[in-house]
Amino acid sequence: MPTTDLEHLRNEAKACRDCLLWENATQTVFGDGPQNASVMLVGEQPGDKEDLAGKPFVGPAGLMLDRGLEDAGIDRRKTYVTNAVKHFKFVQRGKTRLHQKPSTPEIRACRQWYERELRAIQPQLVVALGATAAQSVFGKLTPINKNRGRVIELGDGVHALVTVHPSYLLRLPDEESRHREYQRFVADLKIAAAYLKQHARAA
Repeated sequence: MPTTDLEHLRNEAKACRDCLLWENATQTVFGDGPQNASVMLVGEQPGDKEDLAGKPFVGPAGLMLDRGLEDAGIDRRKTYVTNAVKHFKFVQRGKTRLHQKPSTPEIRACRQWYERELRAIQPQLVVALGATAAQSVFGKLTPINKNRGRVIELGDGVHALVTVHPSYLLRLPDEESRHREYQRFVADLKIAAAYLKQHARAA
């Protein structure tokens, strides 16, 4: 029976060789947060700063996520934050490491870690941040705009919410679109916050 203790899972994941991304990455970047978290936030993969620090969402996208959670009324310290893929995928351009999107085989290879994190934490809600996260959470390609803005039942008592990845907000070309899409992002997180409050009252 696979262990559900997060510390054991973290140590196991350090030796994962199920795809080739470990070869160039600095280290495995496992999830972070309390095991009794009511919400599990799933991103795409570690970025450059996360790869070096060994923790998820500590770079610019992490700061954007922190801001969104605060505006939505969700305490980041009470969330469990992880990624669909646990190693940084990139191409080297001089001294810069440019992010590359994980492939479907890489997402599949890493899905066992998401599933084991899910079993360990048993959150009230999983929030998929972006298309790669949604593919891991739902086990198939899942369009963001078609599915965002509502809580979806996945089976076995697991519910999920889909929204954009915070890095998407950082890439928008102008202030108007950044403001508009940030408000949509916070609105999605407020749906998560309302669901968590309702679930807590029901419990």
